[in-house]
Amino acid sequence: MDRMLVVVFDNDAKAYEAKKALLQLDREGSITVYAYAVLAKNANGTVKVEQGDDSGPIGTLIGTSVGTIIGLLGGPVGVAVGASAGAAAGATIDLDDARIGDDFIDDVSKKLTPNKIAVVAEIEEDWTTPVDLRMEQIGGIVFRRALSEVRDTIHDENVAAMKADLEQMKAEVAKTHTDHKAKLQEKINQLDTKIQAQLQKAKERREAAEKQAQAKVQVLRAKADAAKAKAS
Repeated sequence: MDRMLVVVFDNDAKAYEAKKALLQLDREGSITVYAYAVLAKNANGTVKVEQGDDSGPIGTLIGTSVGTIIGLLGGPVGVAVGASAGAAAGATIDLDDARIGDDFIDDVSKKLTPNKIAVVAEIEEDWTTPVDLRMEQIGGIVFRRALSEVRDTIHDENVAAMKADLEQMKAEVAKTHTDHKAKLQEKINQLDTKIQAQLQKAKERREAAEKQAQAKVQVLRAKADAAKAKAS
């Protein structure tokens, strides 16, 4: 199952040890790590990306759920550019892109207080024990949440409602006196712009999801090829 993992630590040393432990579990085949970042919560509330995953099929965190989580954890004060500019550049603040509930962000934020540091990773795991044992041994507080599919249902309903309003206003234009037509046409144009923006956003979200899925397939294929090569 694909999951978002956040582990909060008191200091850098523990966080980097945890990152190495996650990658070791990946090499052992216990989990698959698709993307990760080490980030710190500064005294002023900003989130600083200390290190990110800049290699492999997924590459930087731009457009990934990890990048979105970073932006959400930065809150209103945002994200400071740290050692990994690519990771910071991927930090957006769209909860739909994160594919998790806002309660998860709230729970993590309560523990990721100023001067704490966290490891954030998008992983696949069949069971939680391997990660939990290693993270707890190092001294981390573990948060995880299964990632949902890209959420289009609510978006589609919103667009359908706006289109219904648009058709009604267009019908009213034909029956409206001249002095009110200009104002009504302006509302029509504004609503149409919003609809087009929503459609474009949905298209971009689907394309990003497809690219991430393809990248994950490449990761799994590479691991399978490496296992075959080792066995032969």
